Amino acid sequence: MTYAIRISLSTRTLSLIGNGRLVGTYPVGVGRPGHQTPPGSYTIVVKRPNPGGPFGAMWLGLSIPRYGIHGTNNPASIGGYVSRGCIRMYNRDVLELAGMVTVGTPVYIGS
Repeated sequence: MTYAIRISLSTRTLSLIGNGRLVGTYPVGVGRPGHQTPPGSYTIVVKRPNPGGPFGAMWLGLSIPRYGIHGTNNPASIGGYVSRGCIRMYNRDVLELAGMVTVGTPVYIGS
């Protein structure tokens, strides 16, 4: 299956699209004022399990340096404008997502 990720900053959701169909939708936390998540088209360039620090169970690095989709050690932050620009997910959700997508998966971030 060919996947793509679409992130809505206004609804703070991540949608996984597989072969043109919606596979799943996940709540996320995104960048707070002054550190907004940058809209645009990117790709996943690295998958790193257990990256340490505040990044939870998985880091999916994007093709824009220092930004990624990752787990969190603060699950209460999911659903808000809370990060320094990264996309935060519940650890169980980011692990599920990481099990389906590969390096090279397109990621579209929009309003």
